[in-house]
Amino acid sequence: MNKKVADVLLRKGSHITTVTPDTTVLEALHIMADQNIGSVMVLQDGHYLGIVTERDYSRKVVLNGKSSTDTRVSEIMSNNLPRVTANDTVDYCMQLMSEKNIRYLPVFDENQVTGIISINDVVKETILSQQETITQLKDYLHSSL
Repeated sequence: MNKKVADVLLRKGSHITTVTPDTTVLEALHIMADQNIGSVMVLQDGHYLGIVTERDYSRKVVLNGKSSTDTRVSEIMSNNLPRVTANDTVDYCMQLMSEKNIRYLPVFDENQVTGIISINDVVKETILSQQETITQLKDYLHSSL
């Protein structure tokens, strides 16, 4: 059974942590630290603009000698990430993340952002799926003895 993005969002919830484009990088980092997450979505009036990740921070702020208090998230956000939908498979997401070397994918329904999935979510779902398969195979073997 091929798991879908919808399954991941059902398991983990579809809560999205958001900031506005003029939020400072330091504020965004505090939010990520408080919630123990690695990214926040950047929304303006409910419209998706991009995602800011810890990687964006380390590569675009720290390495460029910018200030976390003066830099806005709009200056460093990733806004070219591929979009997925609830109907896309976990395998497809893993392939996308692997090919593009990214750790987060925004989930959309039409033009409305409905969630976010991380590489951790995809790995967890894959492991759960494999455990289910093993259990089913064991049950099948025991029932045929």
